[in-house]
This record gives sequence, structure tokens and C-alpha cells, in this order.
Amino acid sequence: MPALRTSTRRPTYPLAHAARRKPRRIPLVLRFYKGAIHNIILLPVILHCAFAALVVYLNRHVTGSISVPSTIIPSLSIVVGLMLVFRNSTSYDRFWSGRNCLTTIGTCVRNLVRMILVGAHGKEGKMLAEAERRDTEKIVRVLIAVLYAIKHNLRAEFNIPPASLTAEAEDAEPATRPGYMSRRNSIENGLDTAQSEYVSLLPEGLRGYEDQGLGLPLQLTVLVEGYIRRGFERGSFHAPQASQMTVQVNNLVDAYGRMETIRTTPIPVAHLIHQKQVLALYTCILPLAIVDGYKWWAIPTVAIVAFTLYGIEGIGMQLEDPFGYDKNDIKMDGIIEDTRQEVMVLLEEWKMGAQGKSGMFN
Repeated sequence: MPALRTSTRRPTYPLAHAARRKPRRIPLVLRFYKGAIHNIILLPVILHCAFAALVVYLNRHVTGSISVPSTIIPSLSIVVGLMLVFRNSTSYDRFWSGRNCLTTIGTCVRNLVRMILVGAHGKEGKMLAEAERRDTEKIVRVLIAVLYAIKHNLRAEFNIPPASLTAEAEDAEPATRPGYMSRRNSIENGLDTAQSEYVSLLPEGLRGYEDQGLGLPLQLTVLVEGYIRRGFERGSFHAPQASQMTVQVNNLVDAYGRMETIRTTPIPVAHLIHQKQVLALYTCILPLAIVDGYKWWAIPTVAIVAFTLYGIEGIGMQLEDPFGYDKNDIKMDGIIEDTRQEVMVLLEEWKMGAQGKSGMFN
């Protein structure tokens, strides 16, 4: 008889994924990958260095002096500095606001889970009915799924679960039709581990309506609101408590709406165009202003200036949309994983109490 496999819980601690710190093997000043923006600015730096080399060559061997008065540099420096400061401050404000909204959503989920699990218990020492236990467990999993739905929605990863029109088309297609099962298997196999865990949290048979314009996070909050109503009707929550839970759902939807605003409202294109043009103009005029005094040293000087200015702009570009997969984006995966582990531990403890065993909810 084969030996039974015992599952061991992976060691963890609160905020293990969101606040994990690895020892830095290389000082940050020497790092040119993993979080650096050098790949974004490499091309413009090379192009400006090439232009500076051309200016120096023409100035020394072809046309004579082609320099311009160096007094133009301070005037342009003020404009470039102001535009870069505005861009970076605006981008970081979007990053910080997005992080605060994610914290608000996580706090609302924690509060709702806490109130649901404490309120869902048998009356007068009686065990909770099986249907009520299943309903409570389902809605707690839905609350975790809301976090994943928000993350995927902000990253434009839709059709998890299959959209309603796609699902209807699949239901209408006979299973014996050639290629039917192969298509379904390709959909299932296409889900990675993280997405499979997310799908396992959703109610069985749930169909999304994203193909009709309804975001899955809002659809899931309708399920949560319905549970609050059912809990009030069966006496799990009194009226003020049910009202407070509804407020938590409203706060969650409001925070998600603000994250959507960040995601769908880019920096105005007029500002981006003018900033690019002013930055390129400044870096192109710089070698003309310093070529007489610096000669060939004008090339590394332009490289340093271009590296500095385009680097600041590159940071602003990455922070502008903080919900993606870049190293500098918000650690949404880790934050959501920490919240999932917290809630699942609470759910397991509640299930033990519902079965009459000792636990924190007894």
C-alpha cells in the first residue's frame, strides 16, 4: 500500500510577499538591470552622442566654428527642468494613489471577511445549516476573487472566466463536432498556475460579461451584496451591521473606480509631445554651445546630460501606469497573495468552528 502524502504548509509570515527583502549582491549605483531604465534611454543617448560627434567633427575639420552662444543653455535648462519635475511628480502621484487604492480594497476585503465569518454561526448553540456554510464559504472565496479580478482588469487581461457570448457559443456547439474538445483543452491548458488558483475561487458556472462591457469586479460585488441581504434576512447580521458591510462594498467599488481612472487617463499627449521636443532640442543644442571649449570632450558631456535627463523621463514613463509587470510597478501579485493567505487561514479556522471543533471563531 503506497504511503500517504502529507501536505506541509510552506513557511510564511504576514506580508511575506509584499514586503520581502532580498540582500543586494550589487550596489544600486552599479546596477544596470532589474529595475533600471537603461533599456528605455539607450537609443536616445546613443543618437545624441552620434550627433555630438558629428558637430565636433564638422567644427574641427569641415566648416570651422559652428558654435552657438552658451547663454542659451541656462534658459532652456529652466524649461526642461520644470517639465521633467511636472512629469515625474504627476507620475509618482499616480503611483502613490494607486497603491493607496489597493490598500483600501484590501482593507475592505479584510473587514468584510471578518464580519461575515463572525456573523455566520448557528443560533442558540446549533450547528450552521449546510447550505448556509456553503454560501458563506463561497462568498469569502468571491471576496478573494475580487482582488484577482481587479488585478487582471487593470492589466487588460479579460475573459477569465469565459465571456458570456463565448460561453454561449461553446454551449451551442455540439461536443461531437470536430475540434470542439481540442479548443476547450487549449483554453484550460492555457491558464497558468496563478490563473488556475483564481478560477478555483470563482463560483462554479460563473460567466463573465466583459464582452458586453461589464467588469468582473463589479459583477462579483453584486454577489457579495446579495449575500449581505440574505444574511440579514436569516438573522446573521443586524441592520446596522449589514449597513456597515454595504459601506465597505461601496468603498471597495469606489477605490477600484479610482484605479480605473489612473489606468485609463494618460498624461495629455500635448504635454508629452512638447516635453519630447524640448528635451531633444536642449540635448541637440548643447554640443553646439560647448564644442569650442570642450572639443572632443563634448561627446561624453552630452552623453552624461542625455543619460540624466532621459533617465528622469523614463522613470516618469514607468510610474505613469503602475499596475503592470514592470519591476517598478506596484507589487500587486505579492500584495494580493498575502491577503489571500490571510483570508484562507481565517476561512479554515471558521470551517473548523462550523464543524464543532475548537477555533478562533468559537
